[in-house]
Amino acid sequence: MSIQRFSIIDSTLREGEQFAKAHYTTEEKIRIARALDLFGVEYIELTSPVASPQSFEDCKIIAKLGLKCKILTHTRCHMEDAQKAVDTGVDGIDILFGTSSYLRRFSHGKSIGEIIESAREVIGFIKQSGCEVRFSSEDTFRSEEVDLLRVYQAVDELGVDRVGLADTVGVATPRQLYALVSELRKCLKAEIEFHGHNDSGCAIANSFTALEAGATHIDTSVLGIGERNGITSLGGLIARIYSYNRDLVTKYRLDTLGTLDKMVAEIVGVQIPFNNYITGETSFTHKAGMHTKAVMLNPGVYEPIDPQDFGMQRTISIGHRLTGKNAIQSRAQELGLHFGDSQLREITQEIKRLADAGPLSTAQLDALLRGWVVA
Repeated sequence: MSIQRFSIIDSTLREGEQFAKAHYTTEEKIRIARALDLFGVEYIELTSPVASPQSFEDCKIIAKLGLKCKILTHTRCHMEDAQKAVDTGVDGIDILFGTSSYLRRFSHGKSIGEIIESAREVIGFIKQSGCEVRFSSEDTFRSEEVDLLRVYQAVDELGVDRVGLADTVGVATPRQLYALVSELRKCLKAEIEFHGHNDSGCAIANSFTALEAGATHIDTSVLGIGERNGITSLGGLIARIYSYNRDLVTKYRLDTLGTLDKMVAEIVGVQIPFNNYITGETSFTHKAGMHTKAVMLNPGVYEPIDPQDFGMQRTISIGHRLTGKNAIQSRAQELGLHFGDSQLREITQEIKRLADAGPLSTAQLDALLRGWVVA
């Protein structure tokens, strides 16, 4: 199935607050919410208002900012939680209940029938309040499929807007995602949301596969921050979809992604990884001689993503022993210098010889090129 449409539910202000280094002030939450809204995410998900007094107040404040996106909050499938969530004025409430044998035995102790009865009461209340409602099965991929289908079909009949599949501990594989989402798409009217943790490195692949199978909503966070290893990265999901069909992401302000990543990194006190999707320091750096030659002729040869679409720039690394004459020639031309083919080969070999002892700085490289003309 080809991807036709999808919405992003960004959870930097909910799942991201569970990141080990995160502790947002109200002002920081507002900054992040405005930046996400500028980027164009369709939904922002906030920490449960029952988590703390300030969490309740922050939900009310952000719900009243007048953002273009919808504001959600995330709570247990408890009537008291739902009532407090409605009181914040958010647009929608994401409720969850653990369906795996692990959680039913070691967490809440409820049977599948009891889960459905709890959901019936809470979903009815939320719908009457005028809020969107999503029901998610926590630990979906360690739950029995027969149990999942029973729960999902029950809440679908109750009229939920979305059902949520949560890979709570990051154990699902793309093949599992495709099979389950495809099956649910056949038997449910509700839209399908996927929340994927990255414990085994499959969050982005699983999210993309969920979309291919018919899911409509994907949960993300900026830089992928969240509990333990975090969840699907906003930038990573955008990179994956862009390289599949860039027309699907033109609805977002791609040029603001770098600012958004930098802001959240500073707020939670981490560095943007060097190999981060799109905004990493080396994301558009080309080094090997064969690569740089091709990139200078046609960047698409080695760039599935155009850095200009994201307000980024490509870098051609030159002063090292893997360099090639085309990269040297390009730098020489930038300096207004022109060499014949034989000279260029000699210069390239000299740079390689010198760089065997360590990379040359731009200043050293430029000095050598200028000196070659004099010589």
